[in-house]
Amino acid sequence: MESLSPIALGVLGSLIAGLMTALGAVPVLFGREPGRAVRDLSLGFAAGVMLSASFFSLIIPALEAAEDQYGGGAIPALIAVIGILLGMGAIAWLNELLPHEHFTSGREGPENPALRRIWLFIIAITIHNFPEGLAVGVGFGGHGPSGGMPLAIGIGLQNMPEGLAVAVALLGEGYGRFKAWGIAALTGLIEPVGGFIGAALVSVSEPFLPWGLVFAAGAMLYVISHEIIPETHRCGQQDKATFGLAIGLVLMLFLDVWLG
Repeated sequence: MESLSPIALGVLGSLIAGLMTALGAVPVLFGREPGRAVRDLSLGFAAGVMLSASFFSLIIPALEAAEDQYGGGAIPALIAVIGILLGMGAIAWLNELLPHEHFTSGREGPENPALRRIWLFIIAITIHNFPEGLAVGVGFGGHGPSGGMPLAIGIGLQNMPEGLAVAVALLGEGYGRFKAWGIAALTGLIEPVGGFIGAALVSVSEPFLPWGLVFAAGAMLYVISHEIIPETHRCGQQDKATFGLAIGLVLMLFLDVWLG
């Protein structure tokens, strides 16, 4: 792995993380559909992993990289603030720009009757997964295996309950088991695209590193707040979801300290 370029590592790491979406959705092929409480606990775990990764694997390293480039003072903090807001704003903009459909809140974005409903779901999940691949790519591109490995493992783990949740929701919409699994697996393949972009950006120019890290963090924070947490709280399972979030957060923290 040490012999691979940062860009190759970013693509490979984000690809493996994305494939965990397919692995997580496997139970639907055998008729094993978890109850709502288990699904919300699992999605809470995913939110905790992403929240921890945003701060400990992205924002803090971004501040350290900015301090190395510009010294102490307000500039590193300003880069973090602007980068996080840009990342959140970019995903919010995609939400407005692209027609898509959520399993709970229905259609969002511009109306497009020509798009079949299945593609609306795929677009929504793509918007969700792209920042995760971006984060893994930025981690590998900026700091090599020590920076990208914790992110790849953590995001891969949180992709498993997400893949299961997507497949189960598609079953509820009337899709067959193999089709539901296939769509869930397909959505994870956007992550290596984000991984390539993130790794390439920070590999080309060192000044991009802190910006790329906080941009990826902001994108993931938007997904946590706008998508995952509201979904886990809508059916009265917020206690289990919060427990899952706590476990995901401390596990990702442990992985980041141990592997980073």
